[in-house]
Amino acid sequence: MYDLPNAVGQALNMLTGSGHEAFVVGGAVRDLLRGAPVHDWDIATSALPEQTAAVFSQYRVIETGLKHGTLTVLMDGLPLEITTYRKEGAYSDHRRPDRVVFTERLEEDLARRDLTVNAMAYHPDVGVVDPFGGQEDLKAGVLRCVGDPDRRFREDALRMLRVLRFASALGMEPEAETARAVHRNRELLVYVAAERVRAELTGMLLGEHVRSVLEEYSDGLCVPIPELAPMVGQLQYIPYHCYDVWGHCAAAVEAMPPDPVLRWSALLHDCGKPAVFTRDETGRGHFYDHAAVSVKLAEGILRRLRFDNETRKAILFVIAHHHPVIPPTREEVRKAVQEFGVEGMERLICMFRADTMGKSELCRPRLEDSRELERLLAEVKAGSGRLTVRDLAVDGRDMMALGLRGREIGAELERLVDEVALKGLNNTRETLIQSAGEHLKHI
Repeated sequence: MYDLPNAVGQALNMLTGSGHEAFVVGGAVRDLLRGAPVHDWDIATSALPEQTAAVFSQYRVIETGLKHGTLTVLMDGLPLEITTYRKEGAYSDHRRPDRVVFTERLEEDLARRDLTVNAMAYHPDVGVVDPFGGQEDLKAGVLRCVGDPDRRFREDALRMLRVLRFASALGMEPEAETARAVHRNRELLVYVAAERVRAELTGMLLGEHVRSVLEEYSDGLCVPIPELAPMVGQLQYIPYHCYDVWGHCAAAVEAMPPDPVLRWSALLHDCGKPAVFTRDETGRGHFYDHAAVSVKLAEGILRRLRFDNETRKAILFVIAHHHPVIPPTREEVRKAVQEFGVEGMERLICMFRADTMGKSELCRPRLEDSRELERLLAEVKAGSGRLTVRDLAVDGRDMMALGLRGREIGAELERLVDEVALKGLNNTRETLIQSAGEHLKHI
């Protein structure tokens, strides 16, 4: 017996009380069995859509996907997606069934699902319905397709990305034939919409086990993002690098906090390296200006995957400024905070640490520099914060009195901000006017 939210239990009772079957299905059952929080509650029922609507007529009902038998019912503020048992026809576009046929049998509905761990149903009075061995696979930590994996992936190519996301997030291992089918059918990923690729890959990148997935399934990931392919196998020929470019980025992703901006930044921060790779006469590798090239490639990727502007700009900022590293001195940190802000600086420190973790043991002493950067940033945050022109004890009128005009006024005020913030100049009117006067003598 598993505890269900009151709204879910009430919905099941309302459907069964009206003469229909109803079960919690899919990921909700998987997570109940894992003892993990359930975020989405899906219910499958023998009731036809119009019958479902009649049962919940006193509630708000949204026709989410009426063509496929799905209604969303809002009960106690909880959205419940309720779908009629169904079988599916052919998938000519490798994404959606050409037609849907409603059925009265729960097992036929479960048979159309992607993985055994997602093909279970639960009702408090019946228990777990598991016709395909999902409970056993869940205990074994195995991701196995329902039926023939090639057929499952040819029907809906998105399922391959779901396998990778589950492997990363849940730490489960695709069983051998399912894994081989992902590799065999990877070219079908071109049929998946950019928004769905972005969502699934973001979920994958946030997983605790992402590194092994990136390393094992690079061939599949390079289909929706072909710009990644040159990174795979690109040796670096530098003592500080023990992996190829792809392996380095995979290790950096793993070392990042599970934040979308940070993990996408780590994945793409060196994507420009293969394009600028050279070796000198000693055989040492060089990647001059790789950050700028990485920004250009990453921007194309992020736009194609339809990232929102704010997230895209945040990711590109980290990539653009990840190299060279900010020196761990008070003056440089204050200067960086003035230029990038506290949040930007925090992201760059995370990138520095993750970048270091993706290199050889020779680089481990640099982790102390990242800790020093964090300490210095904490000092800046604990102080007066980011100084602006408005915080100065002088203003434009004082600059005009010194003979400055137009843009000269703003430029001098910004110079004084740097003098106060970075060099400790006293922020008093007398001191600032004296500094400005001395500066004007040397212009």
